[in-house]
Formats: sequence, structure tokens, C-alpha cells
Amino acid sequence: MIKSLKATGNQFADSAFQLTVLRQEVVDVLHLPPFHQKMREAGLFPLKPVAPAVLQINVGKMCNQVCKHCHVDAGPDRKEIMTRETMQLCLDALAQTDIPTVDLTGGAPEMNPDFRWFVAEIHKLGRKTLVRCNLTIIVANKKYHDLPEFFKQHGVEVVSSLPFYSADKTDRQRGDGVFDDSIRALKMLNAVGYGQPGSGLTLNLVYNPAGAFMPGPQVALERQFKQALLKDHGIAFNSLFAITNLPVSRFLDYLVESGNYAGYMEKLVTAFNPAAAAGVMCRDTLSVGWDGGLYDCDFNQMLDLHVASTSQHIRDFDAAALAQRPIVLNQHCYGCTAGAGSSCGGAVA
Repeated sequence: MIKSLKATGNQFADSAFQLTVLRQEVVDVLHLPPFHQKMREAGLFPLKPVAPAVLQINVGKMCNQVCKHCHVDAGPDRKEIMTRETMQLCLDALAQTDIPTVDLTGGAPEMNPDFRWFVAEIHKLGRKTLVRCNLTIIVANKKYHDLPEFFKQHGVEVVSSLPFYSADKTDRQRGDGVFDDSIRALKMLNAVGYGQPGSGLTLNLVYNPAGAFMPGPQVALERQFKQALLKDHGIAFNSLFAITNLPVSRFLDYLVESGNYAGYMEKLVTAFNPAAAAGVMCRDTLSVGWDGGLYDCDFNQMLDLHVASTSQHIRDFDAAALAQRPIVLNQHCYGCTAGAGSSCGGAVA
């Protein structure tokens, strides 16, 4: 079994080491401008949040897959799991706000033993729930086979990773057999109405490039995916999100090991887009770690960059204090501001 960076003792499992590499390589070796300088030139520093629209909660790093690009370094050997007590703190904080959407992520969020309880409680609060499902979890074990029906029952929006519409590229990034399992899961979701016109059940796919390059235009990619998946497998979905791989964790390790790091960072810096920078997801999203820590985004979470606020844990949630914070920036943020921009919802500009 392929193990996580943490399990193998890889130096890139250490967030402090990653931040050192990002700083030294970008600024000292490549002589590229630090990210905050580009933001200042764009009139966006310090970057401030707007009204929060999404509470993104990482319910654990355990996953049934070990993907090559994973910024979470998730896998079967990761035991970090959010407790029901911390979930309740999230619900209590949510009830104090009018944040309309809760975005559940992992790992494979469905592997958290309290996942279904949490989804049901969020549903009771009248908030929209979005689950980032890797698809293969649905067919990994009989106990997950009814997930499509459970999602439907609670009006969950499903966002699923599918690196490509062919087996070769998908399996190369996510592991042998992943494409076939993903197709099975997509058909199960389609069967209960997901992605079907007029059903009200949203199924979106996520595309990540398989190498050291930026994604192509999102609209064109969506058209290709829709045509290929319908023609070859009879599968329908709503939208495709094209997401740039950020130089964090496994993808940063890959970039350095393959000799692609310098070239990739130069591409991101050169493609810096002020319009994309103004619409980055950290402005209207608050990220909660599996242990309840608060972050500006999921990527900052994986680099242990807590929010710059007195409210640094969900137990101390203070909406007013968080609204005044400056957003914490670092060199990896170039990934969200390059070209059309990138967010958990795809392109932003």
C-alpha cells in the first residue's frame, strides 16, 4: 500500500519545511517577488474578508485513496478525525451566523464515523451542505453503497474529483482502478437523480492537472468532459471546476523531486491576475481543521497557518473579530491567483 508522506517520514510532511522551501526558492533562488508584494501592487494588501458565504470543515485526513497531488497528504494511514464534540462546536458557531453553505471535506469525509449525523444536523439548521466526495468511497464498501440515497435525502450537493475522462490519466494520478470505480459511483449518483435535468440534485466534477502545468479554460474542459462521459458511459453532471494544483504537501514534493518546481512557480507568478486575486475564496470562506482550528482556507490549514485573529479555534468563534482579520498570505497563494484563478469552486475570473 502507498503510504502518506507523514507515515514515511518525508520532510515534506512538515509544514514548517514546506514554508521554508516556498520562501527560499521563490524569493532567494528564483528572485521572484513575494506574494504580498504582488498583492500590494494590485491594491489588495492587506487582503480583507467579505461577508462569509462558506464554512468549510475538514472532518478528517483519513481516506481510502492516496493521490499523488493531494495537498492534505490524506490516506488510509491518517488517523486524524474530527470528534462529534468538535462537530457540535461547529454547529453552535454556525447557528450564530447566517452562513448559507457548509462545505465538508477530508480525506474522504464519509469515513468519519459521525459524518451522517453531522450532515443531518447541518440540514436541520437549514443550511446547504456540500460534500467533496472522491467517488470511489461509494463503492469501496457495502456500508457506503447507500450514500447517493443519503445525499439525496438531505439535499447534499456532491462535488467529486475526476482528473480526466479516460482511465489512463485518472489512474496515473489517483491509483489503479480508480477510474472504473469512479464511473460506477457516478452511475449510482445519476440513478438517484444527481446531475439529471430538473432533479434539483447537483453533481459537479473537479479537474486537477496531472502534471506541472495550469488547467486549460474551464468552459472548454467542461464541454469535453460532458461529451466524453455521456458518449462513453452515459453519465451526466452539472458543472466542471478546473482547479490549479497548489505547491503544498505531495504536489510540492512532486515538483521538487521531478525538477519542475522552479518552472511551475515561474508560470504561476507570471500568470498573476489581479482580477482573480480580488475574488479568491479565502475572502468569503472560513476553514475549520479536524481539531477545530480556524484558517483562512484549506491550503493554509495544511500549512498550519492559523487565522490572524484572537478567534483561532471554533470553540472561541467570534464572527465580529474574524470579520476584522487580515487574511494570512504566503507564496503558495500564487496558485489561486494565476490565470483565471482557482478556488474550491473552480475558476474565479
